[in-house]
Amino acid sequence: MKDLGELKYFLGIEVMRSKKGIKSALELISDTSLSGAKLANSSLEQNLKLTIVDYDNHMGKAGDEVLKDISGYQRMIGNLIYLTITRPNICFAVELLSKFMQHPKQSHLEVVRKVVRYIKRSPGMRIFLRRGSLAQVTAYYDSDWAACPNTRRSVTSYVIKMEDSLISWKSKKWHTVSRI
Repeated sequence: MKDLGELKYFLGIEVMRSKKGIKSALELISDTSLSGAKLANSSLEQNLKLTIVDYDNHMGKAGDEVLKDISGYQRMIGNLIYLTITRPNICFAVELLSKFMQHPKQSHLEVVRKVVRYIKRSPGMRIFLRRGSLAQVTAYYDSDWAACPNTRRSVTSYVIKMEDSLISWKSKKWHTVSRI
């Protein structure tokens, strides 16, 4: 066994013992040219329903154009996915937006920009694990029956904490709605 000193990186995640290290969030804000943009109070609007192109065509909705160059959208989603490792507060929004990576529309891009403006509000936010007793376990669970307008599947999520430290979460899980 060999002592390698203090842990700095583990599986691509930077482990910090100070308030520094907000580089990846600031790079995302700069890359999306939203440095001067207004801050957002939340990552998603309440009751937001994003739809696929086929759904819009079937319902006769027009005006929400498909992006001609999807590489920028895909790059932003990739950066946001990386940030979700240490920012569980954006997991739900990022997972929802990643479902549209093959055929993103203008409305999807606007929501991605809102998520980046939300990150801009607190770019240094991270998971914080405290030292000390971890005697109390708390779990929170939420679900929304048939919430997806495209598939009519339900959305569920959970968070598990030991004292004040987040130890597990699942931002969103799609499962088939039972039909009787």
